[in-house]
Order: sequence, then C-alpha cells, then structure tokens
Amino acid sequence: MNTIEFSKGHGTENDFIILPDPHGQLDLTPAQVTALCDRRAGLGADGILHVVFADGLWFMDYRNADGSIAEMCGNGVRVFAHYLRSRGLVDTDAFTVNTRAGQRPVVVHDCDDFSATVTVEMGPAEVTGVSTAQMGGLDFAGLGVDLGNPHLAAVIPGLSPQQLSELVFDSPTYDAEFFPEGVNLEVVTELVDDRVSMRVFERGVGETRSCGTGIIAAARAALADAGKTDGQLTVEVPGGQVLAEITGETSRLTGPSRIIASGQIVLAD
Repeated sequence: MNTIEFSKGHGTENDFIILPDPHGQLDLTPAQVTALCDRRAGLGADGILHVVFADGLWFMDYRNADGSIAEMCGNGVRVFAHYLRSRGLVDTDAFTVNTRAGQRPVVVHDCDDFSATVTVEMGPAEVTGVSTAQMGGLDFAGLGVDLGNPHLAAVIPGLSPQQLSELVFDSPTYDAEFFPEGVNLEVVTELVDDRVSMRVFERGVGETRSCGTGIIAAARAALADAGKTDGQLTVEVPGGQVLAEITGETSRLTGPSRIIASGQIVLAD
C-alpha cells in the first residue's frame, strides 16, 4: 500500500476525486479506481480526475467510477481547470486541457481555492442519427450526439420538470449496434424561454446529478426539437444549472466548480 495526495471537487454535484500526478508515476488499476469511488468504503465519487503533465499540456486522465476509461467529461474539465489554476499549476486564466477526446480550451473566472466559474470549449456536438432506448418501463426516442463520448438525448413532448423528477431511472437498454461503446442517456424537457431540464444516466456510473457533455447533447437535441441549429440556453440538472451554447461548429459550457476537501488516502495494491 502507498499513501497518495487527493482533493475532492464537484461541478453541479457531479463529483470527482482529483489525484495530482504530474510525472505520470501512478498506474491506476480499475480495482483501485472502483475502491476510491466507493461511497461507503472509499472517498466516494462519480469518477477520478488523474492530473498528469505530458507533451507540454496538462492531461485529464479521466476514469469512470466502475474503473473504465472515458474519453471526455465536461464537468470534470471544469473541476480539473479550477484545480490547476487555484493550485498554481498554470499562471493564466485561459489555457488548454488535453483529454482523450482532444484539446479543450478553458477560461477560469472568479477563482479561489474553493470555488470558480469555468467556461469550456466543448468542440462540435456532432449529430450521429436517431435511435431509441428503454428505461423504467418507458421507451425513449432521441438524437444521437457525439462529443468525444456517445450520447442519446431524448426530448419528451409535454414532459414537465416535476414529471421528469419523478421518472424511474435505472440501467437503460439501447441499440448496441448504434452505440457499440455504450451510451449516456439524457431525458430532456422541451425548450421554453431558453431553458430546459435534464436528467442523465451515465455509462459506467449510473444516474449522476449532472453531466457536462450530456448537457451539451441535451442542448443540441432541445434546439433541434425547437427547429433551431444554434443557440444559448440554461440547462437545469438535479445538481444545479449551467449555461450551454452551440454556435456553428463548436459548443461551450459555463458553470461552477467547487473543491471541497484535500488530504491523503492509502491506495491499496
């Protein structure tokens, strides 16, 4: 066993364990990730933000709570960027974070050690087609959206935020040929006054209080449902609210980050 440094943070209550490892010496196993993310026997989190410096950029080596590797996490990038800026690992408010889905420019606003607002350039929200899923005894038809990771965003006609909060969220079934790497499922209300509500079931995690890439996918689907291509809207999630913007070939996500604890933990072999 060895003792490692950690911090704990969240973006709209999508929570992460932050493991600083600038030289990439920590070889995390899926079992170690699962143990750290366990909400009873570990620190508890939706995922791990492994902080590594490589090829001249800070790299977000993101792991889901089940130990699987994920390409991208929009809330995670916000917390990752907040951590880098508040701990002096970068000396400007605007910089670039590298992810498995590519480089993501960020701007950190109003930053201190505990809180910040962060804008992330999320890249193109590419529509991949239309597909279906089943969950909680209901059928959902939605828009496939690729943000470096796969999403199915289903806008439900007439669904109110209250009705959305009452839906049963369990493990969805989906078209495995359409989504061979699995899928994140977003259930979304219709666009009203530039605002929607969303819940998400994340691949490798389960339902989470928020999902950054899922928010952009939901925004893309809600705009399309309203007959729009581009736009800016507020997305309400169980953990709070964020601002999503889709313009031409890119998208942006702006929302809060909180770092709530730091310390040491024993990492089991």
